Formats: sequence, structure tokens, C-alpha cells
Amino acid sequence: MSTAETQPQTIPGGPRHVAIIMDGNGRWAQARDLPRIEGHRRGVTTVRTVTEMASELKLDALTLYCLSSENWKRPQAELDFLMHLLQQYLVEERRTIRDQNMRLRFIGRRDRLSDEVLKEIAKTQAVSENNTGTELVLAVDYGGRDELTRMTRQLAQQVRDGKRSIDEITESLVDESLDTAGLPDVDLMIRTGGDIRISNYLLWQISYAELYFTPKCWPEFERDDFQAALDEFAGRQRRFGGLNVGA
Repeated sequence: MSTAETQPQTIPGGPRHVAIIMDGNGRWAQARDLPRIEGHRRGVTTVRTVTEMASELKLDALTLYCLSSENWKRPQAELDFLMHLLQQYLVEERRTIRDQNMRLRFIGRRDRLSDEVLKEIAKTQAVSENNTGTELVLAVDYGGRDELTRMTRQLAQQVRDGKRSIDEITESLVDESLDTAGLPDVDLMIRTGGDIRISNYLLWQISYAELYFTPKCWPEFERDDFQAALDEFAGRQRRFGGLNVGA
């Protein structure tokens, strides 16, 4: 395949914010008689692929579901490996994130992450904070319901303290109080691995997102697959509750 053929095709009116549920790592590994952790290891390569495309396409934001708040139910050995992979990713990809003009953001809870992981998060955010390109958002220990609960408590506390009135609580204020404050709403949500559900992911932010599901597991999701999702997005009509002209 030529270099020109491998370049992503920028689509007029394409998505500004793409969110991905990176599912199927364990199943991909088990289907090949490999340990589940090998699927997670191979999935890092796919992360590199999609972040490169997001940067090339100049997306405003790419949000990746790395670890849900429910994933703590998994075996401790797998969780330890996932934390190790995250820490390793932050170290090894730090220069690439900086050079691709990407900015790093984390959403989710931090109180259950190790000091080592938090240190690498801070370092990578520091070297990328002045970049002006795509915002790479990693959702770690994240759950949509947890985010909404934390936001509700925050606003309720402000009302109780007399810092704002109930009438001031609007959709815009809620949006500004979420982990994703300042980012555009998600335009396209992609889920790999064959399951057709959103799994407590960005419940507020995907209210009007186009949903794209693929049976391909995350380790086998390639540039052409990302492009196929973008192409399908381009062919959909987004009415946001209204009607198309002439409809």
C-alpha cells in the first residue's frame, strides 16, 4: 500500500471529538491461546495508531476508555498489569505526544491510582500543556454515573454554601462542571469487540453522538477501520431533534 493510501482522509464536516471504547483485548488473546495480558499489551499498538490519525486529522479531542470504575472487579494481577502498561505508555509516548502537538488530559477518579502512575501523568501533562493540537483524553478509573454524581455533589455543595443559587444550575453549568469541561460534545463514539452497549461511558457527553460498533477486537483495529468509522459518520444525517431542509 502506498504512503498516500495510508493517509487518513479528512472529511468535510467530520467529527471534532471522537470517543472510543477499546474493548476485546482479553478475548483477542484468548482466541489465540495467549494470556489476557498479551491482548492488553498488543492494544497499546492500536492506541498509538489511532492517536497518530487523530493528530493527522486535527481532531479537537480523542477520548479513550482505558479503565472503567467497574474494572476494579477484575483479578488483581490483571489490574496490576494494566497500571504497569499505563505507566509505561506515559513514559514511552511522552515525546511522541509532545512532538505531535497533542495535549494530555485525564478524566475519572485519581484517589485509587498509585503515586507512581500519578507522577507520570503529571510529567506527561507538563510537557504537553502548551501544545495546541488534538487533546488526548484518557479515561482512567472513569464511570459516567460516578462523574455525574461527583458533579452533582459539587454543585449541591456550592448551593448549600451560598456560592450560587439553584436557578444558576443550567445545562451549560453542568457541562462546565464535568471532567471534560472545555471540550466539545462527542460527535462519534466507537466501540470495538462486538458488544453493542455504551457501558457507562461519557453518559452526558454522548447525548447526540453517532454510535459505531465493530466486531473487531481492539488489538486488530487498524487505520482502515478507523477510516471506515469516519466514512460512515460522514454519511449519516445529524438532525439534533430538528428536520433536514426539504424533509
